[in-house]
Amino acid sequence: MNNLPSLRHLRYLVALAETKHFGRAAEACFVTQSTLSAGLKELETQLGVTLVERTKRRVMVTPLGEQVVARAKRLLGAAGEIVELVRAAAEPLSGPLNLGVIPTVAPFLLPKVLARVRRAHPKLKLHLVEDLTARLLERLSSGVLDLALIALPYRAPDIETLELGDDPFLLATPPGHPLAGHEHVDAGELARAPLLLLEEGHCLRDHALAACRLAETAPAGERLQATSLHTLTQMVAGGMGVTLLPRMAVEAGLAKGTGIATSPLDDPQAKRKIGFAWRPSSPRKTEFRKLAEYFRAALRAPANTSS
Repeated sequence: MNNLPSLRHLRYLVALAETKHFGRAAEACFVTQSTLSAGLKELETQLGVTLVERTKRRVMVTPLGEQVVARAKRLLGAAGEIVELVRAAAEPLSGPLNLGVIPTVAPFLLPKVLARVRRAHPKLKLHLVEDLTARLLERLSSGVLDLALIALPYRAPDIETLELGDDPFLLATPPGHPLAGHEHVDAGELARAPLLLLEEGHCLRDHALAACRLAETAPAGERLQATSLHTLTQMVAGGMGVTLLPRMAVEAGLAKGTGIATSPLDDPQAKRKIGFAWRPSSPRKTEFRKLAEYFRAALRAPANTSS
């Protein structure tokens, strides 16, 4: 069929739908504005429909155009996977790799891994994106990301996961707290302690509560919440309550110099699992499994040891 649209023209349409601006869309496609405009006109002529409404003040994709854009994204993603499949077969772990990482893992685990990966695979060009799990998985699904490093379990459709290792929770207490300095702490004690948590949206919060079999004890509006592990640590140091910190963060020095004491819990299930997530259709699964070995080694490494 000679009326099939080209990938180049579909890329123009997707860029315009995302930017709502001819100039920015042209920049995103590395072409001139006149080239992009002509390409879209050709696409519309080829299909016999209007995909974009143009005025002096705004650009609007028509309802039919939006449906075409959604399918075009899938086509472009599939075409990209063909390229990645061939490249991966020729030389694994080379070229660009867009990796998403949650903020409760990125600063504590990546420094132990990336230097070794870079030495072993100098042609691999990692591009890192740090964000909450839900948004990372949205980008993964849309093809913006190739791979995500998250905490498991996490329920999400259309992803495959690979466990890399465990990250136990430690009880963090302020100076002078009755539970401070214990060799082990009964997880049941946490139900009677003012427990500080990250704000909603952070999977660490849900994992901590689930792993220690704790229930929410106060409405969200009445409970002190933190936006990051660093803020949470300072709140504990200020005597505002106790919290659960991932061991990898403590070993990386999160609580250093704060006076906070950390103790393991006596429940072996008080932990989260760290893992990879990718699209089931990804052609790079073999590469991801190879990359996983570096992360597994880092998670097994003793405290203050680089892999």
